[in-house]
Amino acid sequence: MSVAIVTGASRGLGRALARELAGRGWDLVLDARGAGPLKEAAAELGVLGVRVVAVPGDVTAEGHRAALVAAARELGGLDLVVNNAGVLGAEPVPPLAVHPLAGLRLALEVNVVAPLGLVQAALPLLRASAAGAVLNISSDAAVVAYRGWGGYGASKAALDQLSAVLAVEEPGLRVWWADPGSMRTRMLAAAEPEEDLTGTPEPAEVAAVLLRLLEEGRPSGRYTAAGLAGAVGAAAGPEGGR
Repeated sequence: MSVAIVTGASRGLGRALARELAGRGWDLVLDARGAGPLKEAAAELGVLGVRVVAVPGDVTAEGHRAALVAAARELGGLDLVVNNAGVLGAEPVPPLAVHPLAGLRLALEVNVVAPLGLVQAALPLLRASAAGAVLNISSDAAVVAYRGWGGYGASKAALDQLSAVLAVEEPGLRVWWADPGSMRTRMLAAAEPEEDLTGTPEPAEVAAVLLRLLEEGRPSGRYTAAGLAGAVGAAAGPEGGR
């Protein structure tokens, strides 16, 4: 049975991705900072007949990342790492002229350094898998200059570049960096409190689309949920992928 680690899995897109994976029979190791919501998520997914291990903690801590990988090893191995956990750095998102530097450092630590640290810890198990893969959750703010999103966007642009290089350096793995687009999440509401989110999709809708990467064995590269949703069969390839 396949095993995945999903970070930021207590709510939003992370929880939706975990639910989709569980529905496909995947065993899961789930991460989030809040122990209570994470326990609720694990209980919800456990009824689907898969093994679910909840490991609450902070992904910026090396020991916590090691615990996630150890939990996967106990389940029999590791086939997929989903780096979904992320922070804005400042709420609501500010212009760069007044962006708190401490917030930018936090965004880089959570959105860039921690995902790389988790991948480094997981690489021996991923390399041993018959179909090891990494899914890094990106953003359109990584490639588009939106007012107020400079700090967060810079962290996601850095994650994109790390992902692209990882794909070159680890050709035996599939590495996807995927932009889910706007979703009705607590993070987006905190980023732009005045924005009307009623027309944006729920995370569950986006999660099902993103997992086409896995189901269809897409090659390493940058993808968008919008592009995957509009693709027919294998016609749509990655943006700048190999």
